[in-house]
Amino acid sequence: MAHRGRDLMGAPQPTVVCFGETMGMFTPTSSVPLNTATGFTLGTGGAESNVAMHLAELGHAVAWASAVGTDPVGTKIIDALGAAGVDTRWVGRTADAPTGLYLKEPDTGSGAHVFYYRQGSAASTLKIADAAGWPLAGARWIHTTGITPALSDSCSALVEHVLDHAAGWGASVSFDINFRPGIWSVEEAAPRLLALAGKATVVLVGLDEAAVLWGCVTAADVRALLPRLPYLVVKDSSIDATEFALAADGTDTVTVVPARKVDVVEPVGAGDAFAAGYLSSLLSAEPSAERLERGHSRAAWALGSRQDFRPGLGQRMSADEPSAPATHDRTFDLRREPA
Repeated sequence: MAHRGRDLMGAPQPTVVCFGETMGMFTPTSSVPLNTATGFTLGTGGAESNVAMHLAELGHAVAWASAVGTDPVGTKIIDALGAAGVDTRWVGRTADAPTGLYLKEPDTGSGAHVFYYRQGSAASTLKIADAAGWPLAGARWIHTTGITPALSDSCSALVEHVLDHAAGWGASVSFDINFRPGIWSVEEAAPRLLALAGKATVVLVGLDEAAVLWGCVTAADVRALLPRLPYLVVKDSSIDATEFALAADGTDTVTVVPARKVDVVEPVGAGDAFAAGYLSSLLSAEPSAERLERGHSRAAWALGSRQDFRPGLGQRMSADEPSAPATHDRTFDLRREPA
């Protein structure tokens, strides 16, 4: 698989690596149903790359690893991520499979809708061997989602491989459940996502997702399914977010922070914004309440836009510099020990 990342001679080693599929996103130029639209804009959309762009804006040295086609859409994605400050040196390009696409229908009264065209995409061909060329061993943090294992058997094996080996590489892993019923069934997704989640350092999940997948009613129900996770964050839509942090003695510290009240333009991308805000604060060893508040803050910002990634909330320069207060507290070791 050929590579076409940005030429970043002298670029720093990324401290965070996000991997997963990003697609070309077609949206109508006006808020009308897709079947009546006559004009469209071409953007980009992908959960993991959204997180990467938010983290880059927060000042982290972050890379996005994936694969795209040798088509113009793949070029647009790489250019957009690069312009946002994300390191794209580990994005493979192939002429044997196209870049995935999706159509996004604006909320015209019944919520926003997305329609995927990603079967057989370049990213769906990702496999364990691809990870050997990624800078995982030098990263402090790895982020992926439950979308990736749904793309193909090889992608599912890749996610499990990374989760199983991250601690040995010296990295922690965050896993955002991100259940997508459009690409696999509840029957297939529920056990697979639960098994993968149990291998992570941090799991983020919406209570609505947990209800569909596992029949959970409360955040405590989710915790009962994943009792050994160092960090579990359960987001209850516009109500609140709950963090369960596992102490050395096996007890939980539970922190609940209400969500911000905002006018919602479109919800797509808000979960990724929350994940990035939370993870940035976790990497900086900030207290639980501040981690959740940072997540809510970025999610609220994202809710005010039709863009999957809305830039401009603010930047904390050089978040990964050792001299930044509390950013690299080496006693704050989030890694799981190998099983």
